[in-house]
Amino acid sequence: MKSLSFGVAAIVMAGSVQAADMGAVDEPIKLAINEWTGQHVTTHVAGEMLKAAGYKVEYVTAGMMNQFQALADGDIHATLEIWSSNVSDEYAKKIEEGTVVEIGDLGLDAKEGIAYPAHVADLCPGLPAWEALKDCAQVFATAETLPMGRLVDYPADWGTPGADRMAGLDLPFKAVPAGSEGALIAELRASTERKSPLLITFWQPHWAMSAYDVKFVDLPPGEEACFTDPAWGPNPNAVNDCDFAPSRIFKAGWNGLEEKWPAAYEILSNYQLSVEDQQPMMGAIDVDGGAVEEVVAKWMAENEGKWRPVVDAATK
Repeated sequence: MKSLSFGVAAIVMAGSVQAADMGAVDEPIKLAINEWTGQHVTTHVAGEMLKAAGYKVEYVTAGMMNQFQALADGDIHATLEIWSSNVSDEYAKKIEEGTVVEIGDLGLDAKEGIAYPAHVADLCPGLPAWEALKDCAQVFATAETLPMGRLVDYPADWGTPGADRMAGLDLPFKAVPAGSEGALIAELRASTERKSPLLITFWQPHWAMSAYDVKFVDLPPGEEACFTDPAWGPNPNAVNDCDFAPSRIFKAGWNGLEEKWPAAYEILSNYQLSVEDQQPMMGAIDVDGGAVEEVVAKWMAENEGKWRPVVDAATK
């Protein structure tokens, strides 16, 4: 806590000397809204920080894979929660051409992987070792996937990371995309209530990790060579025969953001959100039925010391 307090104090001191220009305060800053609750929380906290600084904010429904052209065109000005594990090739192109710029890490301690509710270990002895899935795939089979097991993968527009792992590790599973984050949660809830088999692509931070006692399958480490060299890993004939690469969660903006709204750029660049803060807000929304705006407003009021110094450093 001492080092954190010192860091905040340093930011405030620097900001008091070199506050950024506010820029075009009469024009709204447009923030991307994507398909999962955590991203809604992340984005609304950032939006409230910008409003506290004196900016107008609009939230624009974008889509994880489709947002980068709009960002490059300046139709959206920032996106606040990009996961490195399922970012599109389009993002890399926009970064390379300079129409989109990265604006720092978000600070979430994240993990993605192939997962299951804890009771499933009784249905597939040998879990969490991934090799156990070779022998009990039929336990997970449905009419849709017979004779293969069923893996509930991310929604199609998030990419195909689960399918990639099943192919890479040569596991007899068919990946079936979920329709939405809500559909993934419904699968976890139903499996937990019925004690039925479920293999699912999932991530943390997420309130469901605790609510449904979700465990990750132990896969070979997600090293860079796994994704480029078929000879690496247990399957000599394929890439992706490993776990997800360690996830980096970061922010990006339109390349005109800093020039048009200098203080806003500084706020968004320095904005951080921890798992300990994000995950309870997700639960308040998805479990307790709270509205994103109300949950975030409550957190902002109760945690001003965590975000106000970043706003003040950029504006005062």
